[in-house]
Amino acid sequence: MKGSVIATAAALAVAPTPPANSPFTQEPSYAAVRVFYGPHGDFESVDRRLIASARKSIDMAAYVLTDQALTSALGQAAMRGVQVRVYIDGEESGRASGAIDQISATPNVQLRRKAKSRDLMHLKSYAVDGRVLRTGSANFSVSGEEYQDNDLVVIESPQAVGKFRDMFERLWARGDNQRIGAR
Repeated sequence: MKGSVIATAAALAVAPTPPANSPFTQEPSYAAVRVFYGPHGDFESVDRRLIASARKSIDMAAYVLTDQALTSALGQAAMRGVQVRVYIDGEESGRASGAIDQISATPNVQLRRKAKSRDLMHLKSYAVDGRVLRTGSANFSVSGEEYQDNDLVVIESPQAVGKFRDMFERLWARGDNQRIGAR
């Protein structure tokens, strides 16, 4: 036993430090992470709770957004005064039109669609109040959240949210985006 403790301590002492240019040197020093796996991981419930917890802002990048329960939750958040921005892929506009129409005229909701191109906007992520990031492989659709083999990752880290926010702002600011709804 004593030998294995010493061996473990020695291994940790000589564990390599990431080089200065390594992507791991920019990771947050602390993050609370929860991982869910589907199908039947109750993803929709996780999303509804996260959206309901918002007090200031939700920034969502959605390859697919067809789940009516989630768009309803976004609309309810906006009606509470939460600033909601949703960015969707240009190729998915036909499938998402019903859900998007549901919230497009809601005060405090802004929607933009990426211009159609050969490159997809394939993210399935959103940030809540600059403190929580939801990401993973699950689309915001009933099939993605209930039936497919997917993961959903919730990260509580201002640093992780900051990296998402920087990327989201670049997507949001593209000059060829299409604005949807009243704004």
